[in-house]
Amino acid sequence: MPHLLSINSYHYRRGGADAVYLDHAALMESLGWRNTFFSMHFPENLPCESSEYFVDEIQFGHRYTAWEKVVKATKVVYSFEAQRKLRRLIADRRPDIAHVHNIYHHLSPSILSVLNELGVPAVMTAHDLKIACPNNKMLNARGICERCKGGRYFQVILNRCVLDSVAASAIVAMESSLHRWLRTYEKYLDRIVVPSRFFIDKFVEWGWNRDKFVHVPNFVDATRFEPCFEPGRHLVYFGRLAHEKGLFTLVRAAARARVPLVLVGTGPIEDELRQLAAQIDAPVEFAGYRTGASLYSIVRGARATVLPSEWYENSPISVLESLAMGKPVIGARIGGIPEMVRDGETGWLFESGNVDALEAAMRAVMDSPASEVVSLGRQGRRLVETEFSRERYTASMLDIYATLGVGVSRNELGLCPGHA
Repeated sequence: MPHLLSINSYHYRRGGADAVYLDHAALMESLGWRNTFFSMHFPENLPCESSEYFVDEIQFGHRYTAWEKVVKATKVVYSFEAQRKLRRLIADRRPDIAHVHNIYHHLSPSILSVLNELGVPAVMTAHDLKIACPNNKMLNARGICERCKGGRYFQVILNRCVLDSVAASAIVAMESSLHRWLRTYEKYLDRIVVPSRFFIDKFVEWGWNRDKFVHVPNFVDATRFEPCFEPGRHLVYFGRLAHEKGLFTLVRAAARARVPLVLVGTGPIEDELRQLAAQIDAPVEFAGYRTGASLYSIVRGARATVLPSEWYENSPISVLESLAMGKPVIGARIGGIPEMVRDGETGWLFESGNVDALEAAMRAVMDSPASEVVSLGRQGRRLVETEFSRERYTASMLDIYATLGVGVSRNELGLCPGHA
């Protein structure tokens, strides 16, 4: 059977991209494919038999000596260590194809030339906007930012787009400038998989050739989630507690609407959110980090979930998991969210960053008849079972790999042609 090399900076479920990296590999293994991983050493990593090839840890914000900072900064821009270790892995394991996820800042895009040099076709999933925007989010401390369009990467430094730091921003600006000049992504990636149509349009707007991209929505296996369509009397946000998620807007809206809200997760703004909630007497419960059955029981008990993002979301797994559990979603009208949260069908949309609009949406959800909430929850579940299904994702990926001469297409496996 074919041999897949899966590449990602983190080998544990740190975020959505890391979950897709692991789930995609598990999916291909379930089809009989062999699997090898290439990543970075990190304390939380899952056990992995190919970890001897992993590169040394790099973490922005960690305390390093002056010399360590110099060494690690050069690796962010171009990692000879990652190239060397990847060459050894490929020589020993001989994979047929590589699927690349998030590699920048740690493994670095320099590894793509090694794949090309050794004849390993490379597919990349664009989980974020990095191939266009140096800080990968088109967002800085002052909000949405597209000042780098056209390769004007000095704007990253002027606007301190990475960690609000001139030093970190300068390193990332150098990395992006070098790989733009080398045309690393354009030359060495055979296909770029993009989960949302919004991201494809944004890449094209920034100068990319549309033919390079293939739209393949993320998936969740709906059979793993037991739905509960009965609406509760509170709302839930689950995910990272980070600035770009719009959580200050959410807490303020909950206080105005007097709607009980549960925040599930941890992150860099947790203390600030707690302080804000106390100051304005918001009816917010902080449930901390939850996963598995503990998380799902909280979501299933909700009336709806909320994703109030204030950046260009791609195709958030949390939305798909909510819909799979029969819970409609209140979503910000930004990025790829409207491709999943369809107003009046699978949830409700509001203007991103607008406290008044979110307050109105929360009130409307709480005032809606239970039958209406149940109907939206059932439509959301059906959407996951069809457009965001495991089967559809599998068929699309097999087709991509087959066009690169690896494995077989869905037709050869007898999968329905409609699963495009």
